[in-house]
This record gives sequence, C-alpha cells and structure tokens, in this order.
Amino acid sequence: MRRTSKRSFKHRTVGAVVRAQAWFAIGLVFLTGCHPTQPFYFHNDGDLSHYLDRLQTIDYPDVDHARLAEVTHARPPLNVADPNFDSFWDLSLEEVISIALQNSKVIRNLGAVTQFGVADGLLNRTAASATVYDPAISETNTLSGPRPVDRSTGSLFLTEPQAQATQQGVEDALSEFDAQFFSSLTYSTTDRPRNVQAGNPFNPLFFQQNSGQYLATLSKKTATGALFSLRNRTTYTWNNIPIGIGRALPSDWQTEFEIEAQIPLLRGAGAEVNRIPILLARINTDISLADFEAAVRNLLMDIENTYWDLYAAYRALETARIGRDSAQVVWRNTYAKLEAGTEGTQREAQTREQYFFFRAQLETAQHELFETEARLRWLMGLSSSDGRVIRPKDEPTLAEVHFDWQEILTEALIRSPELRQQKWRIKQRELELVAAKNQLLPRLNGTLLYRWVGVGDELINADRNGLNFPSPGSTAFDELTEGNFQEALMGLEFTPPQFGARRPLAAIRNAQLQLARAKAQLEEMELQQTHLLSSAWRNVKFRYALAVSHFDRWAASQADVESATALFERGKENLDIVLDAQRRRAQSQIDFYRALAEYNKAIAEVHFRKGSLLEYNGIQLAEGPWPQKAYWDALEKARQRDSSYYLRWGTTQPAPISRGPVDEEPGYAEPMPEEVAPETIPAPEPHRPTPAEPSGPAPTPARPGPVTQRSTNGTMAVQTASYQVPASSRRSQQPENSTPVRPSQPTHRGSPESPDPGGSSYSGDPLQRPATSASGGNPLR
Repeated sequence: MRRTSKRSFKHRTVGAVVRAQAWFAIGLVFLTGCHPTQPFYFHNDGDLSHYLDRLQTIDYPDVDHARLAEVTHARPPLNVADPNFDSFWDLSLEEVISIALQNSKVIRNLGAVTQFGVADGLLNRTAASATVYDPAISETNTLSGPRPVDRSTGSLFLTEPQAQATQQGVEDALSEFDAQFFSSLTYSTTDRPRNVQAGNPFNPLFFQQNSGQYLATLSKKTATGALFSLRNRTTYTWNNIPIGIGRALPSDWQTEFEIEAQIPLLRGAGAEVNRIPILLARINTDISLADFEAAVRNLLMDIENTYWDLYAAYRALETARIGRDSAQVVWRNTYAKLEAGTEGTQREAQTREQYFFFRAQLETAQHELFETEARLRWLMGLSSSDGRVIRPKDEPTLAEVHFDWQEILTEALIRSPELRQQKWRIKQRELELVAAKNQLLPRLNGTLLYRWVGVGDELINADRNGLNFPSPGSTAFDELTEGNFQEALMGLEFTPPQFGARRPLAAIRNAQLQLARAKAQLEEMELQQTHLLSSAWRNVKFRYALAVSHFDRWAASQADVESATALFERGKENLDIVLDAQRRRAQSQIDFYRALAEYNKAIAEVHFRKGSLLEYNGIQLAEGPWPQKAYWDALEKARQRDSSYYLRWGTTQPAPISRGPVDEEPGYAEPMPEEVAPETIPAPEPHRPTPAEPSGPAPTPARPGPVTQRSTNGTMAVQTASYQVPASSRRSQQPENSTPVRPSQPTHRGSPESPDPGGSSYSGDPLQRPATSASGGNPLR
C-alpha cells in the first residue's frame, strides 16, 4: 500500500509539470501571436533596397520617343454640341492622296482586324498593317547562322543546299557562297616518364617535348556546288631525344601549303540546284513588293471612298439645313396664324414636329460629317482636329463611264497583285520540286588535293642561305619554295540513297502535291477575281442608273413641293400634304447625292479590281537609290559580261523565273492576246445640277444620254454629261432666315423665334461659301 501511494504521487507530480508547461506555451502564443519571426543579425543596417517583395510588376519601358506634333497638338474634336472651328480646308482628291502617301510609313487600312474606333484593334490594326520598310526587311531577313567549319582542316563542310521556301532574305542566301577564313594557333608541352629501361639513348626515361601548330584556311563555295580551299599548316617540334642518336636537330619547323577541291558530281551538283535558295529568297522579296503594292492600293481605295463619303455628307448636311430652314418658315407662318386666331393648334403642332424632324436630321448629318472627316484625317495621317474642317474641292463624275468587259477582264487577270503573288508561289513550288528530285540522286563527291612541303631548322629568314634540311640553319620556307617535296591526293566518296529511298520519294511527292495545290488556288483566285470584277462592273451600271432615277425623283419632288405649297396657300390642300412633300424632296436630294458618290466609288472599284487604281490616281511605286558602290559593281559586272562569250552549260544553266519588271505606265497590262490595250478614262469636268430652293418653275431635267465614244485606237473617250437644268431651277438664292417678333404671351409649345439653338447665320451650299462666318457662327449649322 505504501509503494502504491508513492507511485500515485509521482504520477500526479509529472502531470502537474506537463500541465504547467502547456499553459506556459499557450500564454506565449497569446503574448507573441501566431506568426513566424525573422532571425536576429548583429550587422543588420536596415538597407533592404535590393529586396523585391514580388516576382513581377507592371512596369513602364525606358523608351525615349518623340511624339508626332499631330498627337501632342490635337485639339478637342468637333461635335454637335460644340461645332465651331476656324476655317475650311478645301482639298482636291489628288491633294488628299499626296498628303496621305507622305504620312504613311505605316499603310493605313479601314478594313483591318477590327472596326475603326474599337480599342482592342489599336495594336492589331497597326501590327497587321504593311509599312514602307517591309520589302527591305524581307530582303535583309536572316534565318540561318554561320556555316560550320571543320576545325581539323579549317575548311567549310561540303553541304547540300536546303531548298525550301522560307522567310530567308537574298543577302542571307547569298552568304552561302561567301569566302570563309579560319585560323587557329595551339602550343603544348609534354613532360612524363616512360616505361623504358634507364640509359636508353633513343627513348629517354623522362620524355620532354614542346610543340606548336598554326593553321590558316581560306575556303570558298562556287555556284556549281564545288568547295575550294587554300590552306597553310605550320608545325614546330622540340624534344629531349639526344642529337646524333635519334634526331639530327634539337628542333624543327614544318610548313605545308595545300590546294584542295571537293566537287559534287551527282547530288548537289550544278548551278541550277545551288542557286535555288537564292531564287526562293528573291521571290520572297517579290511577294513582299506585291504585298506593299496591294497595301498602297487599298489605302487609295479607302481614301477615295472616304473622300466621296465626305462629299455626300456635306450634301446631306446642306439638304438637311435647307429642309430645316423651310420647315422653320412654315412653322413661323403657322405660329403667327395661331397667335392671330386663324389657325388651329393641330397644324401648329404638325409644323413644329416637321421642324424638329429636320433639325434632328441636321444634327445627324453634322455628326456623320464630323465622323467621316475624322476618318479621312486618319487615313491622311493628320491630327484628329486642328481647327480646320476638310472640305472636298473636286466634284464627282457625272458622265456615264463605259468599260469594255474583255479588256478589263484581261487586265485584271494580269495586273492583280494577289494573282502575281500566287504565281510567284507557284514558281517557288516548282523550284522546290527540282531540289527534291535532286535529293534522289546518290552522293558522289570527288576530292583533289595538292600539297607543297618544307622542313627546316628555322621557319624563315630574310635571305636565302642555300642550306637544306637537315643542315643546321636551314629554313622551312626555303625548302618549300624550292619545291623539292610535293604530295597529291585523289579520292571519291560514294553514298547511295537509302534502300527504298522513302524520304526523297516522299519529298518529291510532297512537292508535287504542293505545286498542284498552288495551281488549283490560282485557278480559284482567277475565278473569284472574275466574279469580283463582274460585280464591280455591274455596280457601275447600277449606280449610274440609280443616280439618274434619284435625280428625276428629285426634280419631281421639287415640282410636287411647289404645287402643294401653291394649293395650300389658296386653301385647296391640307398642310400635311405640304409637309410630306417637303420631306420627300429632302430625302430625294440626299439620295441623289449619295447615289452620285456611290457611282464614283463604283468607278474606282473597277480600277481597284483590274489593278489600275494606282495609275488612275497618278501613283507610281519606285525604289530608293542604292549606294554608289552597288552601281559601280553592277557596271563592272555588265562590262565583264559584255566582253565574254556565252556558253550553254546544259542542266547547270538556271531557267528564267521572271518576265521582267512590271511597267507602271498608264494602260499597261503585259502582252495580251490579240494586242488588246486597256482603256484610259480621263477625268471629266461635270456640271452639277442644284435644284434646291428654286425661285422659278419646277426643273425639267433631261435624262443623260450616252457620253462615251469608242475610239479607233481602243481607248475610251469620256465626255461630260449635261443635265440641262434651267438656270432658274438652280440654287441661286439663300433661304429666308428672318427672325419673327417674340409673342407677348409665351406658350408651352415653344416659340419659333430662332428655333435653332446653334443660330444659323449661314444658309446655302457649304461646299461653295466662304471659309468662315462673318458673324462668328458655325457655317455647318
């Protein structure tokens, strides 16, 4: 019982200690907190500038970039709420194109990845756009590294050309035939015991030797695939073998000069297969040039479309303002009659609604004008706003233009940059097929080497001493130049294709399929080009007929307005008939000018499809001048060819891949069947019909007759169309813009006194009036 009591007391004591330790640990946790602590360092000065608390941050690049003045000095954009500007900027289409081309290092395109104005299209639009640097970048693009060198001989390896179309530039492909110089210098010492008996005079127990070697090689690959090397190898040797027993001299110099030729006889032989990589690289440059031409063409098309859209926007604005002014006059008269008690409230509400309808149209037309003008500014590379508003100075073509279908079809199939690109790709596939067939041949290489050897006690002296090796004082170069020791080597290396030749046969089949696919794509592209040209040609006919119909509709609506107004003033017609006639007249006028702009855009589209849009706008593409050294070398090569004789090298003579440069003179379309020449369409001087706000009787326009004649030389002579609009029907007077007297008792309906919040201090044609308003108002309101 006593032993049990002692044991229980011991257990109770241990438990108390454990519980005390646990409560102490819990207290420390509450006092210090549940977090790790940093260790303590005696020399911690607190400078933690090298410490980074995160792996990645969004940083700003350290790039010094001078922004364009068009960016830094851009003014607030024009808008409907604040439409005031300094002056008009009258520009012709030719001037717009000239400014755009001068400011187009990056060729802009409205039809890029995303629509104009979308934020995520900023990078994609610019990154995908062509630039003026692209052809030069394609010409100088490098893909392959330096050719490997055999360090034992210093010569280039005899490799076969890898003929496959890549993004390699011409200079990079030509570097395959550049001369390569290689040199190496080594020096070594030897000091080791040998497993020989002591006292052996021919082979000492402890062998010591100093040796050095210098190697210099100049190698060059020729156009036929042969590799020529000029090599010098100089060796120095000294060892401790006793003189007179094992060696004649304590040291010696040995120099060798070699000429080596490695010539492929089957696979990789000939100028044709070895020049294929260069031709493929040159075709890449031609494809890049076609891309650049297409980008410039697309820019011109966008500029021309936007220019005529801006013209139509001005006409829509003019029409909307005339409609608003007319509605203002009708509202003013109705309001006066309402105040006099001779007119009802319903008619005043109708005229008021008519006015606000035309004012909303005016604001919409003004906004669309500002948007179109901003797009044209972007295409021209100008700031979004600089206080001036661009105003078209050219008038659209009113003449009916006829295109001969067979002529433009032939021209489109030859001058299209896209078809030219595809033809270059077909030529690449043909060259790849030739290279693939060459890989089916066995490898048979011949080697020829001739060597001159010289050995002496010294390497070289200033004067010849007449001593030959192994005489003391003899020189290696004296022995070399005497030609006493000469060696030669001849060899053949033969490696047939692998049994079955699966890889080269598969490569040939692949090249044949790629060639067939490229030709099928060309056929499909030509078919699509025909359909696109057909649609553009049909669109010209449609747009001209639509413009004539809208003009006739405009003239009829003008007569309708005059007749309805006269009947209303006599009390024989309702007011809603007059208001409806005014709306239809405004809409017909807008539709006419819109159709006229679309007609001119359709003419440009035909030139776009048949590849003559650049010449249509007087644009030619030219390369900048080369360095003067390039012209000097080219003249030397030309004189060398002129003084030599032409030799036919059979299969080594490369076949032509080009038919010469594309002539950019107007009317060029390459040699066509039956000597068909493309048409030339001079820009006519149209007479613009303006039937708005006539002061006399209704206009009676005559439908335009045929205005083109077929000349005997195949060109198109376009005459100016005349609509024969009477002078009294043209817009020669400005609409009335008087201000009525404010009524004594204002009403909730509003007052027609100066109903336009912007204040119209101008009326008339915005394309013809002065640049600014004398009263400081907005001429576009």
